[in-house]
Amino acid sequence: MGSKLTLIATAAMGLEAIVAQEVRDLGYEVKVDNGKVTFDAPFSAIPRCNLWLRTADRLKIKVGEFKATTFDELFEATKALPWENFISEDGQFPVIGKSVKSTLYSVPDCQAIVKKAIVERLRLKYGIASRMPETGAVYRVEIAIHKDIATLTLDTSGHGLHKRGYRVGQGEAPLKETLAAALVLLTNWKPDYPFIDPFCGSGTIPIEAALIGQNIAPGFNRSFASEEWYFMKKKLWDDAFQEVEDLAKYDQSLDIIGTDINHKMVDIANENSQEAGLGDLIKWKQMQVKDLVISDANGYIVTNPPYGQRIGKGREREIQTLYSDFGKIMQQYLSWSVYVLTAFPTFESVYGKKATKKRKLFNGFIQTDYYQYFGQHE
Repeated sequence: MGSKLTLIATAAMGLEAIVAQEVRDLGYEVKVDNGKVTFDAPFSAIPRCNLWLRTADRLKIKVGEFKATTFDELFEATKALPWENFISEDGQFPVIGKSVKSTLYSVPDCQAIVKKAIVERLRLKYGIASRMPETGAVYRVEIAIHKDIATLTLDTSGHGLHKRGYRVGQGEAPLKETLAAALVLLTNWKPDYPFIDPFCGSGTIPIEAALIGQNIAPGFNRSFASEEWYFMKKKLWDDAFQEVEDLAKYDQSLDIIGTDINHKMVDIANENSQEAGLGDLIKWKQMQVKDLVISDANGYIVTNPPYGQRIGKGREREIQTLYSDFGKIMQQYLSWSVYVLTAFPTFESVYGKKATKKRKLFNGFIQTDYYQYFGQHE
């Protein structure tokens, strides 16, 4: 095995550029494609990227890529790859798959063929006459075929990177942590500015802002599949965790507030914040948005308010009132920057102001717009 690997950081649609910038900030050159960022890096990048990437979904090793229009081609090309460099003799290697616009469209058949090819390769290399034991660490394989090009990867993350480990409670439609972090990173907010989320729900946006503000790695509180892999030396992980500790700015003061009309959600947000190790760094309040009072001259509001798909159809009037109240309040604070993620189609007219800029993003499978109102200080 060489000194470098080809890695793929997967990204939700619309977030590729943000993920790419995060990877560059870690010191790696990237190639950006739809839904992914690809880069060559040393083995040390596996723990570093898993710990530090705030907006990526997963980090994968690219094992091989080839054209396959028949099952024989898929089998032989898969078998020719050096799986023994990655999967241990006792490794468990479940195979998942997807196929888009390809001759080989049956995903279950593709998965079965890839599994069989890897088994044959490993049995030959490890001298195993019977079945592979598959009792050790998990190496999740993915076969992804797009326009007849098959890409085989190993998932280094395990659970998706949005699972930070701090969410002990949530509402009915929680915002993914990765998207919440992206919403913050898409602003010009710096930790010396006040930050408010007036529709905080379970607190994801303020918590992600606090982690960014104190430069706390989002993966510090969880484990990863590749920590158990035989070729990932313990020192690589130890060094990565030490870097996380060395670069954290726990003394950075923050002025972050999360409010919500639902007192139960405020309690959940506080519990999640405590679980994230943030203590009382974030102030949580139960209140209606129309009661919001701001004393600071400048600051940022970043929020994901309720909208049709989240609180049920037939409640448009309630949403309109909510957004109208919000807009009237913010007309009093024109020096503040306001960033709103919503799928409500007439948000600008109800809010009462056209956005300076807007960006299409996906909240799960819901297409939304990220409305950006730049304050007078920007």
